Amino acid sequence: MPLYLAQGSPTTELSHDQMRDALYGVLDALEPRRRVLAVPPDFSRAASRGGDLTCMVHDYFGPSLADVLPALGTHEELSEKHRLKMFPTVPKELFRYHNWRTDVETIGDVPADYVAEVTAGIYKQPWPAQLNRLISRGGHDLVLSIGQVVPHEVIGMANYNKNLFVGAGGVRGINESHYIGAVYGMERIMGVGDTPLRRILNYSQDHFCRHLPLVFVLTVIGPNDAGESVVRGLFIGDDAECFWKACDLAFAVNVTTVPRPFKKCVVYLDPEKFPSTWLGNKAIYRTRMAMADGGELIILAPGVKTFGEDAEIDRLIRKYGYLTIPDVHDAVAANAELRDNLSAAAHLIHGSSEGRFHVTYCPGGLAREEIETVCYRYGDLADYAKRYDITRLKDGWNTGPDGEDLFFVRDPAMGLWKYL
Repeated sequence: MPLYLAQGSPTTELSHDQMRDALYGVLDALEPRRRVLAVPPDFSRAASRGGDLTCMVHDYFGPSLADVLPALGTHEELSEKHRLKMFPTVPKELFRYHNWRTDVETIGDVPADYVAEVTAGIYKQPWPAQLNRLISRGGHDLVLSIGQVVPHEVIGMANYNKNLFVGAGGVRGINESHYIGAVYGMERIMGVGDTPLRRILNYSQDHFCRHLPLVFVLTVIGPNDAGESVVRGLFIGDDAECFWKACDLAFAVNVTTVPRPFKKCVVYLDPEKFPSTWLGNKAIYRTRMAMADGGELIILAPGVKTFGEDAEIDRLIRKYGYLTIPDVHDAVAANAELRDNLSAAAHLIHGSSEGRFHVTYCPGGLAREEIETVCYRYGDLADYAKRYDITRLKDGWNTGPDGEDLFFVRDPAMGLWKYL
């Protein structure tokens, strides 16, 4: 199986035209395709340049691009505003909505003994490989899976076949994948390409997807000297080699090792990208390995108005709150509603500081009682935004208003910060 393209380095800045030319060069080398499916990320991952690449795919294939299926996972359906902003030249009628509860089928089961082996015995059940039926039986002669490789709390490094089995997966596959990552330990996997869940997904692709005409288009995005997000790499292939190469570059570009832990860290959540703690808790996931014991993480979240984007998951987060790992294990054992929604249970683990540091949440659309009920400290957004003015803070180390030493993160989705 070929690696079609591997282009990039920590100092590369690929322009829009360079990306287009590289993509078209690969597509030119393929046999002619008559019915194409594009599976790009949703708006929460707009920085991936997945929207630009999907527009290029439409320009290239024209009427042969039959369907566009954003990989929503459990996220909300793409709004008209976000569709136009991310995919401005792709016709509305090509878009399909992925409903993770109804639109999928199980195409195979990863054996329990393999799952137990790769998770070191932490999870011993077979894992269901589930896909949206448009992917598994849509009759396409090319499925382009598009997205960004970047550190991730569930699988170590995002994208590649996660875009399909989770982004376009079903209830059991999503729930159990999230729980596997959580119980194995996110601090053991974040920023790592070869993780237990990745091996499970690779097994699924190797054994159950050989009949599918998959090609992966993967970006690596990082900041330049001016603080702008630029394309550092583009990798295209139909097997894992393109992913491993993208992982190497993403580790170099997106993982920041700091010389001292954060006693105070301020994270800003762009209101367009982060309407919920389900998405916004990247502020916690991606900084936790750099937080000092007893430190404070302040999250400025003007767009956060709910906990889960899915109504049932939102209810469960409100009911149980962000708990320690032992508490979540006990709650799962005692409550069928959590056992039936393991991604919610995993999220409760991910969003907890385990009592090691304090989380002060400053939401634009949640009340003090709501925030405190889920085990966070509440911060008044107007007060904290005035104290920590994001127009004055620079990414990285800053001197705070009282001479305090603080670290500022403008977009937690774009990296991983750790102290060794």
